[in-house]
Amino acid sequence: MNSSQLLGYTTFGYLFCSFLYIAIFVFRTKKLGVVASSLMVLTFLVQTTGIVLRWVESYKMGIGHAPLSNMYESLVFFAWCIILFYMWLEFRFKNRLIGAFAVPFAYLSMALAGLTGDEIKPLVPALQSNWLIAHVMTCFVGYAAFAVASGLGVMYLLRANVRKGADSLLSTLPELKVIDDVTHKTIVFGFLWLSAGIITGAIWANSAWGTYWSWDPKETWSLITWFVYAAALHARFTRGWGGKRIAWLAIIGFLSVVFTYYGVNYLLSGLHSYGGS
Repeated sequence: MNSSQLLGYTTFGYLFCSFLYIAIFVFRTKKLGVVASSLMVLTFLVQTTGIVLRWVESYKMGIGHAPLSNMYESLVFFAWCIILFYMWLEFRFKNRLIGAFAVPFAYLSMALAGLTGDEIKPLVPALQSNWLIAHVMTCFVGYAAFAVASGLGVMYLLRANVRKGADSLLSTLPELKVIDDVTHKTIVFGFLWLSAGIITGAIWANSAWGTYWSWDPKETWSLITWFVYAAALHARFTRGWGGKRIAWLAIIGFLSVVFTYYGVNYLLSGLHSYGGS
């Protein structure tokens, strides 16, 4: 069994997990909680094994490098980060309803990975740097937090439409104050990691191209994304923004993340175009 097969099983595992978490929310079947969490942990371990095995396979081919160099590998790592972050949230807040709004992002990431080539290829010269792992890991931990934050934003908007005392499906969601607080903390966490990702990327760019910043489309959109979340946090700290405003900013911010990460590679040409290969 090779890494591609294991990662293929991971896609289906996260799909089933998504169904289970959504079923917990829709049918209020808390008994499925243990099954959903157990399957998620098992799938996460399978994915981790697949990532490690892919790393080993690259060395056996004589082109050894961390499995973070192309669209397929980055999407797989993105899904891995989402699940790792969500598992911490579930453990921290003891609430599995968040899974219905977070785990599907991991499945979608793996499904998109399945649509790209999974061949292990030699690194292009620009990627042959010790900064590869530092840059990609910091960025994608931030991206994963933003994905979960957007799911929490959707959750907040749905919960906000429930009238007090109403007994409905949406009334089973956590209280608005709780969702708002978790969303804020998740954005702060992601913002710190994204900032670290931009810094490590600038250092890497200087070693690869001789300049810290070149206004490449990927760099420009990374900065735009950074400003979206910076504005959200600034409004939170200085003007006391919360509730629906922060929920919408979490969603808008993640749309910017998606374009920065996925759209730029296919719609705009630049120094980072190799990321779509």
